[in-house]
Amino acid sequence: MNLCASFSDCFRAARHDLAPKARRYVVGLVMKAPRKNMERMEEYVEDYDYQAQQQFLSDSPWEHRPLIERVAKEVGALVGGEDSMLLIDESGFAKKGNKSAGVARQWNGRLGKVDNCQVGVFAALSDGRRASLVDARLFLPESWTSDAGRCEEAKIPEAERQARSKPELAWEMIRQALAQGLRFGWVGLDSLYGHAPWLLREIENAGLLFTADVHRDQRVYIHDPAPYLPRRKAGLGRKFTALRARSESVEIAGLFAAAPSRQWSAVQVRAGTKGPVKARACRRRVWLWDGQEKQGRPWWAVCFIDGVTGERKYFLSNAGEKVALRTLVQKRGTRYWIERCFQDAKTSVGMADYQARGWIAWHHHMALVMLAMLFVLRERKLHEREVDLLSYQDIVELLNVYLPRADRTKEAVLESMRHRHAQRRAAIESARRKFQT
Repeated sequence: MNLCASFSDCFRAARHDLAPKARRYVVGLVMKAPRKNMERMEEYVEDYDYQAQQQFLSDSPWEHRPLIERVAKEVGALVGGEDSMLLIDESGFAKKGNKSAGVARQWNGRLGKVDNCQVGVFAALSDGRRASLVDARLFLPESWTSDAGRCEEAKIPEAERQARSKPELAWEMIRQALAQGLRFGWVGLDSLYGHAPWLLREIENAGLLFTADVHRDQRVYIHDPAPYLPRRKAGLGRKFTALRARSESVEIAGLFAAAPSRQWSAVQVRAGTKGPVKARACRRRVWLWDGQEKQGRPWWAVCFIDGVTGERKYFLSNAGEKVALRTLVQKRGTRYWIERCFQDAKTSVGMADYQARGWIAWHHHMALVMLAMLFVLRERKLHEREVDLLSYQDIVELLNVYLPRADRTKEAVLESMRHRHAQRRAAIESARRKFQT
């Protein structure tokens, strides 16, 4: 793959050129297979050595950060722009046991429940038609950051062992994207990040616009809270130190509950495969105040009703007063693309199939997944005029024909089967001996 060759300088460690191993791993990610972990890659990727590839992923000293930054730059050249959005979201990866870095019983959005899993916070760049991942951070629960021995065993760098919330990881990625010079004018966030008021203020302070989902009980001010410091009566008592608002806040759901029908508009959220995705939406100019700043921030509060489910959802935006309601709703709808990134990455390029436990391995794997996704994005952009519906899976199917496979013959398949059975038998015998002792 020419793409891997152009990134070969990212895979140099001391005197070793690791680019061939990187190429084999990426080929394994983009080829058709029921599972895309390293053990199964050995069955269909030519010249694949399982032990060597495991070492390349888990222990090799090549740095994942330069690769991610290079990938982000390439993605930015394809889908970046003033109207593009940096989308932030997390994704869970179900795991067994307690050895994998960051694993804990925590919310797994993919399964929609609390489960034993790892959680990564990701950033994707989208122009509203295409998207690709450009950054990743592994979230470490407090049960990890407070256990130095556990972190040492998982090879987590000391600088990464501090407790950081998911919104803090999100802000790291936004700052990283700005420092790299990625071109985007908007940031899209779900309600986990929308309920971190400091994060929204930092995004605005950085000169960016955002759409951020919030829960129905989010409190807003209909009138300017005009914060003030109360004075003591007759000079008696302690001086006041906490600011107060001159108006009362209300829940965002209540704000829209009594909105007359004339204030609601039919809006097309985005184009879907079965026709336009539509919603009804209403907005109000409100103020947000965190109880500390000297003045509130005038933002948009928006409620939209899903055209299919009838569900009401709410979000905030710091866009200017002249920005159309349709624009706000469509920008919020762009968050669909990071969810699509996760779906495509997990079903087509092995994002959730990694077979490793350590911190280094997780970031190596995600960096290589991003490289594979960049390859797919390039192909889709290159051929979008003549094949406008070209999908991730289409490209995987085509690569399955064009790339050489190690399992083309009956003899190769049978040999892989014998090898796999031998491994299973060895594992069974090892477990039996442990049980007997």
